[in-house]
Amino acid sequence: MLQIYNSLTRKKETFTPITPGQVRLYVCGMTVYDYCHLGHARVMVVFDMVARYLRSRGYAVTYIRNITDIDDKIINRAKENGEDISALTERFIQAMNEDAAALGVIPPDQEPRATVHMPQIRDMIARLVELDFAYAAKNNDVQGRTSVAGDRTSRATDVYYRVRKFKPYGALSGKTLDELKIGARVEIDEDKDDPLDFVLWKAAKPGEPQWESPWGPGRPGWHIECSAMSTACLGSHFDIHGGGMDLKFPHHENEIAQSEAATGESFVNTWMHVGFVRLNEEKMSKSLGNFFTVREVLKKFEPEVVRYFILGSHYRSPLDYSDENLQGAKAALTRFYLAFKDLTPADEGGAAAEYEDKFQAAMDDDFNTPGALAVLFELARVINKLREDGSTAAAPLGAALRRMGGILGLLQLDPQAFLRGGAAGGLSDAQIETLITRRSEARKNKNWTESDRLRDELKAQGVILEDAGGRTSWRRQ
Repeated sequence: MLQIYNSLTRKKETFTPITPGQVRLYVCGMTVYDYCHLGHARVMVVFDMVARYLRSRGYAVTYIRNITDIDDKIINRAKENGEDISALTERFIQAMNEDAAALGVIPPDQEPRATVHMPQIRDMIARLVELDFAYAAKNNDVQGRTSVAGDRTSRATDVYYRVRKFKPYGALSGKTLDELKIGARVEIDEDKDDPLDFVLWKAAKPGEPQWESPWGPGRPGWHIECSAMSTACLGSHFDIHGGGMDLKFPHHENEIAQSEAATGESFVNTWMHVGFVRLNEEKMSKSLGNFFTVREVLKKFEPEVVRYFILGSHYRSPLDYSDENLQGAKAALTRFYLAFKDLTPADEGGAAAEYEDKFQAAMDDDFNTPGALAVLFELARVINKLREDGSTAAAPLGAALRRMGGILGLLQLDPQAFLRGGAAGGLSDAQIETLITRRSEARKNKNWTESDRLRDELKAQGVILEDAGGRTSWRRQ
C-alpha cells in the first residue's frame, strides 16, 4: 500500500483518497518574474513523477499547478525593466513551460492564474471578514485613491488575517504563536491588531495594478491567492498539497488558516514538501545569488540527465548540485540505454514480475525513486547477462525496463541518439503535449498565425497532428 510522508503529522501514512480511485493534487507553482532555476525544476519534476506514478497505479488524478502572476516581485521587476506587467508574466510563463517540457514534465490538468481568480479571492476575504477572522485596517491613510474604473474615488484599505483567532495555527510548521512573536522580525504597524497578523488585501498604490473590492481598489496578498485557486479548482477539501520546503512556513501555514476558517472544513489530508537544491552545501536561491537557471544547466547537460539527477535523490532530501553529480547521472542513463539498445521490441509478458513488485514496493514507500532506480539497475544487469548468453529472454526484460523507466519519465528516448550525445531523439511526449496545448490556446484565441507556426514546428520534428471532434491527436512519422 502506498505510504506518503505527511508534513502535517510528521510521519508516513497509508494514502487513502477522499474519493476512491480519484486523487486531487495541488502544487504551488512559480511566481513568474524570472527564469526557472533548479529549485523550481525539482518541484516540477518531483510532482510530475508523483502524478505519473499515481496514474500508473490506476488513480484518476486531477493535477493543478498554479501560476502567481501578480506579486511584489513581479511589479518591481516590471518597473526595473520598463516593461508592461502582462508582457513580463507572459514571457516567463512561456519560458517556464518550455523548460518544463524539456525536462519531460507533462502539463498539469489546470494552471490557474491569480489574476483570473479575483472574484474567488475577494469572496474568500469577504467570508473571513464576515466570520471575524479578518479585518480592515483602521488607520490606513489612503483616503481618496482613484478606483480601478477611474470615474470615482473611494477609500482603499488593507485587510489582515487574525492569526490568534485560528487556534491550530502553527500545526504544520510546529511553531507556537509565542515563539513566532519572539522570533519574528516584525515592524511596528499601527494598522494591525497583532504583529503576527498577515495581509489578505493590499490597498492600491499609485502606478500599480489594482482591482475593485469592498475595501477599495487594491490587489491580493500572496497567501490568499493559493487558498482561493486551490479550493476553486479542487473543492474545500482535497487529497494532496505540495510545494518546496521553503513554502511550509509561512505560506502553507497561512493557506491552512485562511481556507479552514473560510470553509469550516479540513483543507488538505496530505502535505508534501520537496527538499532544497544546494550548492556547496548552501541552499540554492535567487535571494542568495547562488543559483543556476534550467537553461544554463541544459547548455551543458541533456534534459533527461537533469531529470535523472533530480530523481536520483529522495524528494525530501537535500539535492547537491555539481557537474560531477550530473556526470554521474549521465553515466547511469548510459548504462540503461546500453542494456536495451538494439533489442527487438517484444511483449514482456510476466517476465519482469519480480522486478515490477520490487519497483512498486520502492515507489509505495513515499515515492522512493532512488530505491526504484536501484531495482532498474538490477534488471539492467540481468538483461546484460542474458544478452551475453544470446538469450531471447533479454528482449521482454528490456521492454519492461523501458516501461518502468517511463513511469519516472525516463528511458523513453532513442538509445542510439542518446548514446551519440545528440538531442535525445527529438521531442519527448511531454514536449509534444506542451506544444499542442499552446496551439490549442492559440486556436481558441483565433491566433491562426501562431497555431500554424506550432503545427509546422511539430511537423518539422516528425510529429503529425490530426484535429477531429474538437480534439487533437498526434503520431510520430
